[in-house]
Amino acid sequence: MDLYQIHRWDYETPIEETLRTLNDLVHQGKVRYIGASSMWAWQFANALSTSDQLGLERFVSMQNHYNLCYREEEREMNPLCKEEGVALLPWSPLAKGFLSGKYKRGKTSDAVRFRSDELLTDRFFKPEDFDVVERAEEVAKEKGVSLPQLALSWLLHKGVTAPIVGVTKVEQVEQAAAAVELKLSEDDMKRLEEPYKPHPVLGHA
Repeated sequence: MDLYQIHRWDYETPIEETLRTLNDLVHQGKVRYIGASSMWAWQFANALSTSDQLGLERFVSMQNHYNLCYREEEREMNPLCKEEGVALLPWSPLAKGFLSGKYKRGKTSDAVRFRSDELLTDRFFKPEDFDVVERAEEVAKEKGVSLPQLALSWLLHKGVTAPIVGVTKVEQVEQAAAAVELKLSEDDMKRLEEPYKPHPVLGHA
């Protein structure tokens, strides 16, 4: 296995024990690298520092919650990862499909996820979230690209190594691949980011 990632922070197990176990997996040749997922930045800093102090393998990636509609990771986690040389592999890069463009302000949807995923509607259906989507739709239309392609390209311009995209159709794979080629100017980035309003921290539990 190339990359083995833990899921969230384990409050019941000392981080030293977790890191020693992961270190053993690397040195036994079972995995090549280890990564972490959503947690507080101070916890991740503690893990990296502990690895350095004990001479253990350190985390090379952070799978965090980050997208155009949820940017709280820009406050602490993303700068920490940049400083420490840790790759960003965000989950939900399209905000559970909210950045697909299929949801409209003031309208319901017959999409299965809309009817079954309470986290989607709880997190991303506020007026300020639609402000972000509608601005992104304007920019996407000007550039002649899809909203998902634009949203993924924005992430790549923010230093993300590889967003974790869930796909069910060939065209979704094609859009994700095309995002790599889309170039955004400083003005594009400013326009996309301008409507954002701070959110409660989500995704650590």
